[in-house]
Amino acid sequence: MKIGCVKEIKNNEFRVGLTPDNVRDYVAAGHHVYMERGAGVGSGFSDNEYVDAGASLIDNAADVWHLVDMMIKVKEPLPGEYGLFHEGLILYTYLHLAADKEQTDALLAGKVKAVAYETIQEADRSLPCLAPMSQIAGRLSIQEGAKYLEKRFGGEGILLAGVPGTPKANVVILGGGTVGMNACKIAVGMGANVTILDISLKRLEELDNMFGAHIQTLVSNDSNVERVLKDADLVIGSVLIPGGSTPKLFKKKYLPEMKDGAVFVDVAIDQGGCGESSHVTTHDDPVFIEGGVVHYCVGNMPGAVPRTSTIALTNATVRYGLEIAAAGLEEACKKSEVIRSGVNTYGGKLTNKNVALAHNYEYTDLLELI
Repeated sequence: MKIGCVKEIKNNEFRVGLTPDNVRDYVAAGHHVYMERGAGVGSGFSDNEYVDAGASLIDNAADVWHLVDMMIKVKEPLPGEYGLFHEGLILYTYLHLAADKEQTDALLAGKVKAVAYETIQEADRSLPCLAPMSQIAGRLSIQEGAKYLEKRFGGEGILLAGVPGTPKANVVILGGGTVGMNACKIAVGMGANVTILDISLKRLEELDNMFGAHIQTLVSNDSNVERVLKDADLVIGSVLIPGGSTPKLFKKKYLPEMKDGAVFVDVAIDQGGCGESSHVTTHDDPVFIEGGVVHYCVGNMPGAVPRTSTIALTNATVRYGLEIAAAGLEEACKKSEVIRSGVNTYGGKLTNKNVALAHNYEYTDLLELI
């Protein structure tokens, strides 16, 4: 199979879909890999490393798109790339279609076989290709939140951990999944007061066993969320419905009750966000203030640490990519329910229930199409 990888064009996105080691894996399996020149530079991988691994360098991204059977990326294609779609192309990347009707329509119109990292689900319901970025985003959320609590960014002007004789910051984490747990780990490590909310009592028990007396666990409901936000200095939104739109737990009506200069980091923004007041921002212009609360809503947070993020992501994605390349998408899906769960569009049909629900589109079972 002809495998392609191009330079990401999203604002300040320096990750890359394949490392030289990944290229070596594909080449060893008998595939041809075409890299856009300079695609890996932002993550610290030179063109020479890709050539040494067996890749062919192509000067123009459009030529890569037209040449390959499977395109491996990191972030969703942007409107400038929609015209490069061709029927039968396998697109293997993050898509987040529930929050992006325009992209959904473009993939359907182009009859692209779109496989989304974020919906690939193992039998134990884990999300192996989403997990590494969730780990990074969770840890980054505290790092970024601590920065934007600084007065020069509109924050309260407090130190997250405080110092002897001063109060520590109150950190509230909405959602106890991978993002929330990793945010909790960093916040606890920095010495903040941490409250974490989740709808699952079982998950709260796990978090309580993990962190003990260092955190407060609460059942996530409107009353508890509203109560804890009044004293919060930093709020992390880390709610996820695989492939679907995120519920709005952080409501606009809470803003007047919160502290001026409190910070809200909406990690769920790439799925539409869990804040009613959220809208996507970029690394160039990451924050805005509404109702006195600083909102950080960058849609590609892990792009800020591309070397770590690229290696972590591709460690997870290469396995499934090799399975698809070896058998072709159709046979791979027949053999593996896991890979089948990643297919969001196929031959102009929508094959993910949550995405179909988000846009009120017709859903088609993939097995009927292959």
